[in-house]
Amino acid sequence: MADEQDFENMSPEEQAAAFEAMAAAPAEDDTEDNTIEGAPAQSGRVLNQDEIDSLLGFGGEGESNEEAVTGMQAIVNSALVAYERLPMLEVVFDRLVRLMTTSLRNFTSDNVEVSLDHMSSSRFGDYLNSIPLPAMLGVFKAEQWDNYGLITVDSSLIYSVVDVLLGGRRGTAPTRVEGRPYTTIERGLVERMLAIVLTDLKTAFEPLADVNFNFDRLEINPRFATIARPANAAVVAKLRIDMEDRGGRLEFLLPYATLEPVREVLLQMFMGEKFGRDSIWESHLASELWATDIALEAVLDEQPMMLSEIMEWHVGTQLLLNADPSSTVALKCGSVGMFTGSMGRRKQSIAIRVDERLIAESKG
Repeated sequence: MADEQDFENMSPEEQAAAFEAMAAAPAEDDTEDNTIEGAPAQSGRVLNQDEIDSLLGFGGEGESNEEAVTGMQAIVNSALVAYERLPMLEVVFDRLVRLMTTSLRNFTSDNVEVSLDHMSSSRFGDYLNSIPLPAMLGVFKAEQWDNYGLITVDSSLIYSVVDVLLGGRRGTAPTRVEGRPYTTIERGLVERMLAIVLTDLKTAFEPLADVNFNFDRLEINPRFATIARPANAAVVAKLRIDMEDRGGRLEFLLPYATLEPVREVLLQMFMGEKFGRDSIWESHLASELWATDIALEAVLDEQPMMLSEIMEWHVGTQLLLNADPSSTVALKCGSVGMFTGSMGRRKQSIAIRVDERLIAESKG
């Protein structure tokens, strides 16, 4: 009651201030009730740009390793199935880097350095959407595997190759003319470079598989370079090509469907690895097999009969065979015919003399 009398004696300004205090009190009580015990109260704190980038999963400029992806980006990428690593494919691209270094040096007559940035798995549709344009996309076919692959050449590498091959001055960046389609000369020079790269790729795969990579076509629009379904998984290998002050990126995309014929070979941890084989155990098993006891049957004659006839047999029933003492006898192990021979007598026993061998000669 005393509070009500005090409120009536207040001025309008004091009453308005009291109403505001009463309205703010429940909000503070709710905040205190909902706060987790032991957690710092940061209701009014605003995230800075670095914290927002970390939450969304965008790392710094120097982070090119995809394993460092965190935050919301990691949650989004978790929908992508974790595809198996192909250790031997990494060895193949290491060989390719060495081969391309030599081949491109001979091709450009310049000091060329080729390096492998990293390899990763991606969906085909996501990769096409991530290609920075303008760029050239070379489609090639693996003849023995009956499937396709993709090579992406970025604009920096295109203008660098054109500048080097047409006698551009060293130490100066190539001139880029944006907003126009690539000329016939530029396309022709890039096709020559891709032919050399595909030859090196064939050589890199030779220790594992005999395959020919044939250049199919060169596209400017990524939509026309579709070689797989957007959701299909693919391996992406990104290479960096440097020619003194010039250079650019070259990217290989191989769908897992293309690599399926040699998947078992690419899963090996080292060259020549044999899964599930032990030469010592194989030799022991082979030696033990030679000491195995088997049952050998001498078949005089075989006759097809109905089950009803057999069920009518009784003690004293006679079965007539279409055989005589000079007939050929078949020696079988189970259902496998092994020898044929002639029947005779040795002392007090019936004997079979082998006349023909039906099984192949052993190589041991």
